[in-house]
Formats: sequence, structure tokens, C-alpha cells
Amino acid sequence: MKTEESIKGLPENARRVLKEGEKYVPVVPDETGVPEVTVRSVGLGLIFCAVFAMAAAYLALKVGQGIEAAIPISILAVGMGIFFKRKSSLLENVIIQSIGANSSHVVSGAVFTIPALYMLAAQPGSGVSQPSIWQVILVSFLGGCLGILFLIPLRYHFMVEMHGQFPWPEATATTQILLSGERAGKQAGILALSAAIGALYDGIVTTFHGMAETITLKSVGIGKVLQNNFMTFRMLNNAAIVGIGYIIGLKYAMVIAAGSFLSFFVLVPLVYKIGASLTTVLPPGEILISAMSPDQVFKNYVRIIGVGGIAGAGIMGVVTSFPSMLRSISANLKGMKSKNKGLREYIPRTERSLSGVTVLSGLAAFVVVALMFFAFGLKIGNPLLPSVAGVALVTSIAFLFAPVAARAIAIIGTNPVSGMTMLTLIITGFVMLKLGLSGGQGMFVTMMVGGVVCTALAASGALSTDLKIGHWLGATPAKQLALKFLGTLVAATFCGISMWVMSQTDPSQGFGTNAIPAPQASAMKEILVGIFGVGGGGLRWFLFALGVILSIILRMINVPALAFALGMYLPIELNTPVLLGGVLSYIVQRKGKNENEEVPKKRNDVAILIASGFMAGGAIMGVVDAIINAIIVKTGGSLAPKNAIHFLSEKIWEGNGGEVIALTGLTALCLFLVLYARNKSETVI
Repeated sequence: MKTEESIKGLPENARRVLKEGEKYVPVVPDETGVPEVTVRSVGLGLIFCAVFAMAAAYLALKVGQGIEAAIPISILAVGMGIFFKRKSSLLENVIIQSIGANSSHVVSGAVFTIPALYMLAAQPGSGVSQPSIWQVILVSFLGGCLGILFLIPLRYHFMVEMHGQFPWPEATATTQILLSGERAGKQAGILALSAAIGALYDGIVTTFHGMAETITLKSVGIGKVLQNNFMTFRMLNNAAIVGIGYIIGLKYAMVIAAGSFLSFFVLVPLVYKIGASLTTVLPPGEILISAMSPDQVFKNYVRIIGVGGIAGAGIMGVVTSFPSMLRSISANLKGMKSKNKGLREYIPRTERSLSGVTVLSGLAAFVVVALMFFAFGLKIGNPLLPSVAGVALVTSIAFLFAPVAARAIAIIGTNPVSGMTMLTLIITGFVMLKLGLSGGQGMFVTMMVGGVVCTALAASGALSTDLKIGHWLGATPAKQLALKFLGTLVAATFCGISMWVMSQTDPSQGFGTNAIPAPQASAMKEILVGIFGVGGGGLRWFLFALGVILSIILRMINVPALAFALGMYLPIELNTPVLLGGVLSYIVQRKGKNENEEVPKKRNDVAILIASGFMAGGAIMGVVDAIINAIIVKTGGSLAPKNAIHFLSEKIWEGNGGEVIALTGLTALCLFLVLYARNKSETVI
């Protein structure tokens, strides 16, 4: 068994493409007797899952900010070792993190969709009834299980066949945290130091408002020039996102940023120049284009092209991964057939997954339960055709987009579930209209389908990260996967309870109000209203087609279509710090004239620790700040210390002063990463 002293870190070939004949051996190889699934690991995992599910649901609905639970739970898993006589093993901590992380994806699926039904139910004349607590729980649980089931056959493709071909930013950061608990010395110290710096930096920006949170370059004149030409440049002053960009690397960071630049520097001003002369409102906009800001043009028109690009990239991603999935299913079937003949070929522990029979049985059970739920649990008239159509849509869309969600997480650490859920609502809505299901019932069924799909896609992306962590460290895939279903049930239950309790308030203080804004679900509600004609409005479907065509063109010229489309879809302020992090990775890894090949690699290893620390510290401070903001909302703005800080910061940094300080602070942060990696590479790695 590997001891704490023998675990040095990830193997040299963990994050690169393997050479011909080379095999990856995880940190904990195929050994027996290594503590993994224990009462401690399962118990702590379920406790963290329940707590983070409730907290994430509350904060996401209150302040529009979710919690990425993997990193905080990993830190808690390592830290809880001090309370036990025997320190938790590395694989026990993997299980704790894997179970607890269910809270994030279940909440993501639920808060993006279900609150829209509560909003519509509170709207007179909508015909939508308020969902019950068991409906919310079952939608989340069914979606989570479906996402897990569809990714199981793709495990070998993503973990083994594509080894070293994706950056896996979140998995990298989480793995470094888990490893820091298993090795002493300077590497863990670097991670702790950089996490403290990341937390301090983001805290100064978001909590104490000591510098500008968004950099627009207006202080140096460039921002004003862009503004005069109806262009927008923004960059979040955020250590965590810079860390993500470093781990992504320059290649993908440039592709993502290119998509954003196309949206904000080309398409937004183009749409404005063409539409400014129109004297009528062009749906889905609600005002004249001439009266819109760049952000309104982006939201109403250009962003839809990005959604179409994501959809097109998703379809092509399914096509490319389909042969691998068939090979995986065929291998499972052959294995079952051999077992039936009495042939028991040894399978290493680190390669044991759930069998094909388990997957097929799970999918069959899902279809039966989902069909009963749609037919009898939604209380609709003549339920047969809508129920069959709903189940068919859920399974087919989740099947198509589950690999997309996993690939997006592998590339940039961000899952575009909202865009794919919007597309699901559009397709489902028109199908339900064709089946004669309109008004309140049509919207209710459509959103329930969207809720299942959204949770399934979030589950697929989260599971891919957990499996990659397990693949690097040596966890047993079958045990991770089996416990994922248990974690999904706990997360769905506590998220559903939290959401239902929050909905049982005065309508003036419910979902969609200033008290509980639920911004993502508000957007989904508007899509339903547009499709089913409640309040008028429409969508310009040719924009989706433009996005699909663009994704095909990108594929033809060998540009990662999904990364580019994500860049088009996400706000520019999220993508520019990613590009900055990518540039830093290039600078650190650049080989000097008199340096051998090992020197840049050692620098990069230290810099990955620093970037991972930035992500961890920033994530923790983001949770703290979200809690503070939620308290402010809950107390009606009576949290005096933060209000006073915010007021003083506005007075002190009024004008361009805050941005000048932000540029100085961000430059110092980047210099720390580069120079510290150079200075410590010889003594740490």
C-alpha cells in the first residue's frame, strides 16, 4: 500500500498524450486493501452533499450565484482528517468529494428551470399550477440518474482514449488539493499560499470593493474609443478565473476569447448599425434596436447565435464520439458473454466500471418511472401522447448532449447547460403544441422536460470531472459511479426541500422578485411565454441556424467549435481573464535559450499549483461573499459594515481610480505567478 511519504504527486504523463505502448499508472495503482468506500467517506460525503445542496440552492436563487462544491468539499475532506485517529486515505477523500459534488449539478439543473413554474403560477391567467415538493425532487433525481447512465459507456473514451488531450481545469485544481493532503513539504505550502492570495485578492475586489471589479480600459482611453464605436471591452478582476485560464492553456483560451471578440467587436456593432434605422421592434427584442445598449443587442440577438453554435458543436461531438460509445457497449457485452461462459478474465481495480447490464437496466427503469411520472404525476388531460413524447425527448436530447457537457467541462471547466436547456425548451414546446397541449399545461410539461434534461447535462459534466480525478488518483470507477446515484438522491431531496420552502412565501417576496430574483429561471420563463404565446413575443429561429452553420464551418477548418461557440455565448468579462491566464501559461512554459526541456516543465508544475490555489481561494471567497450578500438581502440591506465599505469605496474610487488600482493589482497578481514559478521550480519539483 502506498504511504503518505511515498505519494509525490501526479505522474509525469498524467496530463499529456501517451506515447505508443505507454500506459498511465495512477497515483494509487491496482492494489488491494486501500481504504476507499468506508463509513467515514460515505457519511461525510452525504453530509457535505446535503449541506451544500441547501446552501447552493439558497444562494443561487437569492443572489444569482451558484457554488462550485468540488473544490471547497475537497478542502474540507482533507481538513477533516485531523478529527480522526486514522488520517483519511487519498481514495477516501476522492469518494467524499465525488459524493458531495452531486450538490452542485443537481442545484444547477433545478434553479435554472423549476422556479420559472413558481413565477408563472403566481402570474394571473397563466394557467400554470405550482409544482409540489415531490415533483421537484423527482425531476432532479431522474435527471441526475439519466446523466450518469449516459456517461458510463463514455468513461473509457474520455478517461483512456482521450488521455492528455483535454486540460480538465476543475479536475486539475481538485486533484492538486486532494494530493496536498497526502504529501508534506513545499508543494502543499505553495498551494496554501496561493489559495490565501487568491482568497485575499478576490475578497478585496468583491467584498471590500478596494478596487474595480470590472476593468473596461476607459482609464487608459481604449475603452472610450470602443464605446464610441458601439463595442464593449470588460474583464473581471478575478484571481480564480485567471487560474482557470492558466490551466486551460493558451490554445483553448485564444479560441474562447476569439468567439467573444466576434460577438462583441463584430456582430454586436453590426446588428446595431443595420438595425438602428428600423422603426419597428424586431423580436425577440422588446425595444427599438436604436435604443439598445451593446449588452441588450448581445442578449437579444447575438447570444442566440452562440446557442446555435453550441447545439451544432454538440451534434458533431455526438457523431465523433458515437463509434467510441458503441465500442464501449460492445466491450461490456462481450465481457458479460464471457462471464456467462465461465471465463473470468482479471480486470484491474482501477478499470472496473459498472456493467452494460447495469446501464441498460438503469435506462429501462428510468423510462418506466419517467413515463409514469409524466403520465400520472403531472395531472394533464389525455396524457398518453404527451407522456411518451416527453420521455422520448428527454432521453434523446440527454443522449445527444451528455457528451457535449462532458467535453465542455474537460476543455474550459464550464458546462453550457443553460444554452442547451433553452434549446430543449424550444424543441419540447413546439412538440407539445403540435400534440395539442397548450397554455398552462403545455408550459408545465415543457418545463418539467427541461428540468430533467438540464439536471442530466449538469450531472454528465460533473461526473466527467469526478471520473477524471479518480482516473488520475486511482479510484475504482464502479464504486464512484454506484455512489453517484446515492449522492444524487440526497442532493435532489435537500435541494427540493429548500426550493419548496423558499416558494412558500408572500408572492411579492417570491421567485422573480427582488427578494428571490432567480435570474436563470427568469430567462427560461420568457422562452416559455414566447413559445406558448402568453403575452406575445417570438424568437428569430434563423439566428440558431446561423450558429449551427458557423459551428460546421469551424469544424471544417479544424477550430474547436464548442470552445468558440461558448466564447460567443458567455459574456466577454468572463472570457478575457481566461485569455490572460492562457497568456501567462505561454510565458511560464516558454523555453529560454540556455534551458533544457525539463526547466519549463518544472516551472509549469509549480505554476499549476499556484493557479489551482487561485481557483480554490477564489471559490471559497466567492461563497463567503455570496453568503454576505444573501444576508444583506434577507435583512433588507441592514448589514452595516459591508454597506459602509461599499459606500466608502464608491466615494474613494469614484471615476477611473478604481480601475487604475485594479490594473495595478492584476499586474502584480500575474507577476507573482510567473516569478514565483520561476524561483521555486528548482527547489520544489
